Amino acid sequence: MLGGAAKTLTNWLGGPFPFASTTETKIKRSPTNLSFPSNGCRCTTSAALHLPLTESASPGQFRVDILSESLPFIQKFRGKTIVVKYGGAAMKSPELQASVINDLVLLSCVGVHPVMVHGGGPEINHWLSRLNIEPVFRDGLRVTDAETMEIVSMVLVGKVNKTLVSLINKAGATAVGLSGMDGRLLTARPSPKSSDLGFVGEVARVDPTVIRSIVDSGQIPVVTSIAADEFGQPYNINADTVAGELAAALGAEKLILLTDVAGILEDRNNPESLVKKIDIKGVTKMMEDGIIGGGMIPKVGCCVRSLSQGVTTASIIDGRVPHSLLLEILTDEGAGTMITG
Repeated sequence: MLGGAAKTLTNWLGGPFPFASTTETKIKRSPTNLSFPSNGCRCTTSAALHLPLTESASPGQFRVDILSESLPFIQKFRGKTIVVKYGGAAMKSPELQASVINDLVLLSCVGVHPVMVHGGGPEINHWLSRLNIEPVFRDGLRVTDAETMEIVSMVLVGKVNKTLVSLINKAGATAVGLSGMDGRLLTARPSPKSSDLGFVGEVARVDPTVIRSIVDSGQIPVVTSIAADEFGQPYNINADTVAGELAAALGAEKLILLTDVAGILEDRNNPESLVKKIDIKGVTKMMEDGIIGGGMIPKVGCCVRSLSQGVTTASIIDGRVPHSLLLEILTDEGAGTMITG
């Protein structure tokens, strides 16, 4: 369930994207209050440091009030780098995809420096199927032989990446697409399980020079998780891992992983048991106790590694919620679980 601040922001963003629309949209839902930052703590109460919004407020006044109340959050993140790993349901649904793209563009417009990292599993599977190649997975990881690696590269670099760049450009920002091989951004090494998985790799080294150049020019980098080793052999690398390592190398303020779950749950069978904020010690204990398991383990591990390398906070958020990026950044309530160092 979304709290008051989240509902307000989602209601406002339910209409046309504010920087791309020239027409007013009637607001049909009752407005509620946005909350102000509370020293990093997440709360479900809202501050009342503004004029109350009423049913009679015009759509224009409603939007201005919400933007005004977002100011402390915008000031907090202005000039800071935020690395967003994009995938899951948010990549498969056109509506959620548009939501993520618009969120990135809005953040860029107010002075935040977003960096997008993406995978593209469903699209890879689609093209493998069209070529009559059966996808094979072991322990949740794609088995990537030479033929599959060639297709993965073509799909991620040539199709998915360029589609995302085009969408961001269309929404009003300027995006630059690249893989880990461009500008020596990433150097890969074989995964310890490479004998079973083929060309599945890990990040051996990050040189963020090319990303910093793109960010400094006011553009949005869109990075796909393909990288080559020192001999030029391409590898398929988990996009969560790439996002975490890139966030650390950039000294990012925040790492955000979009997922298909609400966040970290105290009870995996109870979606209402969301842990809204936790530190490294707490999340490590949850893994040791078996509370965190399955596909959440590598995501949490990625967050912990990035935090230990200087990233301020890392969040695992629900990508099924429209505008979850803005809810995470521009409200106290967030859109999932925030992990701190």
